[in-house]
Amino acid sequence: MEEIIQGFIEAVRLIASGDPGLVAIIVLSLRVSGIALLFSTMAGIPVGSLLGLSRFPGRKLVIALLYTGMGFPPVVVGLFVYLALSRNGPIGQIGWDALPALFTPGAMIVAQTIIAFPLVAGFTMAAVMGVDPNLRRQVRALGATRAQTVWTILSEARLGVVVSIIAGFGSIISEVGAVMLVGGNIEHRTRVLTTAIVLETRKGNFDLAMALGIILLALSFLANAAMLRLQGKTFDE
Repeated sequence: MEEIIQGFIEAVRLIASGDPGLVAIIVLSLRVSGIALLFSTMAGIPVGSLLGLSRFPGRKLVIALLYTGMGFPPVVVGLFVYLALSRNGPIGQIGWDALPALFTPGAMIVAQTIIAFPLVAGFTMAAVMGVDPNLRRQVRALGATRAQTVWTILSEARLGVVVSIIAGFGSIISEVGAVMLVGGNIEHRTRVLTTAIVLETRKGNFDLAMALGIILLALSFLANAAMLRLQGKTFDE
């Protein structure tokens, strides 16, 4: 109990002092996870909507692959991204400067996007499929276009869509294995909250590790609270 209290005090001290190293870690963590979440959301919501609303050959196979991706170990994703971006990998051999390189924030964004995408797409699909089928028929009967129909269904399934985004964010902000592999945990370059916690724990700096953990939990809580606020809900409902 004493260590927990000490860790909380250390977290407050670090935040109050505006420690530059800590601020840099927090900013990088939010930047990497935020961009990855944006990419996975831009791809995941349309894919999830398509799978939930359409019927086409091979749909069941795609859904099976999507469910597999939802349970895929993040460290394995990191391994695949590492091999792909390495100099001898299929992407690394291309040599384009625009492509992300290993041990950069870009590589970490790629890995986190791949991790979050199946969750965003899968939960969106489930939310869309949970909407009353009669709504779709009613909207079509009123002369709505396909795009208007999809938008109406997504609006009705907005709770599930928000949950999918929250699940995607939670899966990547707390992820350590993949970002450690492709980012390298380089100070002032690719060190994020989760990898910093691992490093400080190994060094025996448990107070600092707990402080970083408390900050990570606080960021997750604030993100979830913001999502609920955007949806028009409060904690007293």
